[in-house]
Amino acid sequence: MTLRAPAKLNLCLYLGRRRGDGLHEIRSLFCPLTLADRIVVTDAERDEVICPGVDGPNLASDALAALRARGWSRPGLRVEIEKRIPVAAGLGGGSADAGAVLRLASGEVEGVAELAAALGADVPSQVEPRMALVAGAGEVVEALPAPGDFGVVLIPGEDELLTGDVYAEADRLGLARSPDELESISAEVRAAASSGSSPLSYEELLVNDLGEAARSLRPEISNALAALSDAGAAVTLVAGSGPTACGLFEDIVAADRAAAELPPRYAGAIVAAPEASP
Repeated sequence: MTLRAPAKLNLCLYLGRRRGDGLHEIRSLFCPLTLADRIVVTDAERDEVICPGVDGPNLASDALAALRARGWSRPGLRVEIEKRIPVAAGLGGGSADAGAVLRLASGEVEGVAELAAALGADVPSQVEPRMALVAGAGEVVEALPAPGDFGVVLIPGEDELLTGDVYAEADRLGLARSPDELESISAEVRAAASSGSSPLSYEELLVNDLGEAARSLRPEISNALAALSDAGAAVTLVAGSGPTACGLFEDIVAADRAAAELPPRYAGAIVAAPEASP
């Protein structure tokens, strides 16, 4: 079978304080995109996960191993991942792949949500990718209506940016919000997104608190954001923990047009739109 593992875009990401387990509280709108990895699953004598161009272990392998540890008895599988989502770009590509693997055992293994949370903060929302308000450290997922139309232009960074480094820099800069502020903003975001309208109708809430930390570590992100703004983006922000710069447009036609107008150094820009909800 062939699976899609869509990238997720943090339309907003509000940062709370570090918890006792070392993770940070967040409130974020996750939106799946048409940009997606392609995963081909076939029968095999033993489990094997292949991801050309990505060295070392990955979350998809970990997800498959976790299912086996829970007693999943399906015969061996060969899982081949065609990466289309840039790696370590703040777009949740690894989590998307892991979520797709966990979907293979839907209804056959108990506690998939628990397994997802143990694999990584972004994985729970990617088991069933859809527009969602995400809380906790990512393990609390509240499904929301699919958003209205918009287009997005993504400019991946030239160098990877580790999520842990960005959170550490955010702590150094003192960017965390108080619990009361986090809850107040969460209510505003829920009310705005529950209408199913385009995110551009509540653009004042499209804020990424990690953006300042990402730009501190990779100053060149600011240049990419400026280029997107010059190309007509209604909103620009850092995708997740970066280093991808993101510009939101009225629709995918406007996003296509803007991508074509970017300076040559950004020729690798990616155009996408929101993925339809399941």
